[in-house]
Amino acid sequence: MATTRAVVRDATTVMRRISQRLRTASPSVAATLIHARERPQQMQPLVTRVLAQTRARLLGGDTHVPDKVLSIFEPHTEAIRKGKTAKPTEFGKLVTIQESEHQIITAYEVHDRRPPDVTLWTPALDRHIAIFGRAPHVAAADRGFASAKNEDAALARGVRRVILPRPGRKTPARRAHERQRWFRRGQPWRVGCEGRISVLKRRHGLRCCRYHGADGTSRWVGLAVIADNLVSTANFLNARATA
Repeated sequence: MATTRAVVRDATTVMRRISQRLRTASPSVAATLIHARERPQQMQPLVTRVLAQTRARLLGGDTHVPDKVLSIFEPHTEAIRKGKTAKPTEFGKLVTIQESEHQIITAYEVHDRRPPDVTLWTPALDRHIAIFGRAPHVAAADRGFASAKNEDAALARGVRRVILPRPGRKTPARRAHERQRWFRRGQPWRVGCEGRISVLKRRHGLRCCRYHGADGTSRWVGLAVIADNLVSTANFLNARATA
């Protein structure tokens, strides 16, 4: 930490001297100096935050520092805990995917901050209606989206079959509701969306973003969605041609 603080002080001194030199520099030299100053200006506040959170953790035992920096080079990275046994903590950004018939992704979003899953259901329905001009006949999602309010919101928008399995213990009436044939037949849509996410990770590179910054992450996800839709469209058209 002492070495890092010394480096930060040196960087501050260099940036101050560059600013002083800019007053008398020629245009060509000034452009070079400004370019040389950009990187230290970006890194200094991040390194200062890392020093503060390191001091709080090692000396104060505080492991819950707000707005913790998890990556110097990708400061927008978040720690995501989804209760998985194999991966209790993952690092990156939360992405939501909407899928329609024939495995076509109709919408996606890279979230700046991870929102509760239950809050994403209604915006997803509204986005579908805006794209297609009507509500879907069947709407399905996993347990994180389930709530009585979300079911009512879907029915109010014209969705005929709402497939939202409730987590935890269920009342006898709820168990009977989820055992209905139409409900059980709609659950593969939810499982299929999980498969689509797996394909995006495995075939189109969503396991690791190779672009930098928040904008780069959104661009990387968008390109993966376009590539997957092209493959799905080609497979569908090929199946129709050979049928």
